[in-house]
Amino acid sequence: MPWSVAPLRLGRSWIVAPDVRTLRARWSRLVAAEGAEREELFRPSRARTPSSSVAALPGQRTGTVRFARESGPCPEPVRLAHGPFDVQWLLPDHRLIDTARPELWRVADERQLFVVEQGHVPGAAGPPLLVTAALPAGRSPAGRPGRIRPLFRRPGGEEPNVTPGLLPVLSERYGRQVTAPEVLAWAVAAARPSPAGCRVPLTADADVWVTGVELGRRLMEIQLRGAHGGERPRLPGGRRPYVRAPLPARPTTLSYEPAEETLSLSEDEGAPVASMGRISPVPVEAWDFHVGGVRMLEQWFAHRTAPAAPGSLDAIGPAAWPQEWTSELLELITVLALLAERDRERAALMAGGPLLPRAALREAGVLPPPDAARRPASVLDHQEEGPEGQFALL
Repeated sequence: MPWSVAPLRLGRSWIVAPDVRTLRARWSRLVAAEGAEREELFRPSRARTPSSSVAALPGQRTGTVRFARESGPCPEPVRLAHGPFDVQWLLPDHRLIDTARPELWRVADERQLFVVEQGHVPGAAGPPLLVTAALPAGRSPAGRPGRIRPLFRRPGGEEPNVTPGLLPVLSERYGRQVTAPEVLAWAVAAARPSPAGCRVPLTADADVWVTGVELGRRLMEIQLRGAHGGERPRLPGGRRPYVRAPLPARPTTLSYEPAEETLSLSEDEGAPVASMGRISPVPVEAWDFHVGGVRMLEQWFAHRTAPAAPGSLDAIGPAAWPQEWTSELLELITVLALLAERDRERAALMAGGPLLPRAALREAGVLPPPDAARRPASVLDHQEEGPEGQFALL
């Protein structure tokens, strides 16, 4: 997948939130302020200030007047894969985002999938590639930048982002028609981390290819959580996690008891057990699931409970823990447990098997990829509004 894009640089944390109501409240607070107060709430950077003049993001109906004069309604928030397994909401306003990567927005639609390469952390466990249907921010948990690779180079599922010539070579090698989604599924199952970036070995065995593609499809289905018409993840055998004790209104502490497979949420670190919210069963594999050296359940919880500076837009949030967050937490536990169950299969996929040598791909003209394949495709059927209502030229 030769075309890749660097992670987004949002520039200000208040434009992302786990719920839509929070973003609308922050927008209302900002546009109600004027002059120096608006600028302070905005949190200017070298890339964006209330006086910045920028084009609208592709596909988004947002204003293009300088934000210092903005007084209109809140733009409709969009889903953002803010980190591994943490889909939140974003204000899709180019005036608020330092580096939005418009080339990604141009190809983001109901058929697109994004592969997010996780930054390499020596000795860290976890999948090196993750897949999302939502636009990804692309930052890894440890702060190391990875790369974002769309499956398609054009809207509508047009022009797969696969090295030219690779699909025919693999089809001939394996004796079956190989498609771009199969290449993606194989990559998700077979990817290995390395200091030089994510490596995806190609098997020389047709049977191993079929096994790897099926494993990758299952891993992707779990990660996508029902997107693109798939099924919502569910643990087999009645192992579904439940809320065993009501969650407190404003939890600040998350803890885990492995013997009882119980996740506890409390308002104070030393709170009595009777006052804690409890969820179980939570398999230990879900609790111990790490990406980039960071425990996913702890990071998800911290993104929703971390304190913010008083008076800032970040401090605007729900008065109490929303019910939808509980539902998201239960689903996250399920996702992590299901992925952990498949980890041995993923680790064993390429154990000792024959590989398709790099030299064979060079002889077939597949490697190295042409420079044009590393650049975004021209998308000329989009009308995009530029700064102050001018049209943008693509």
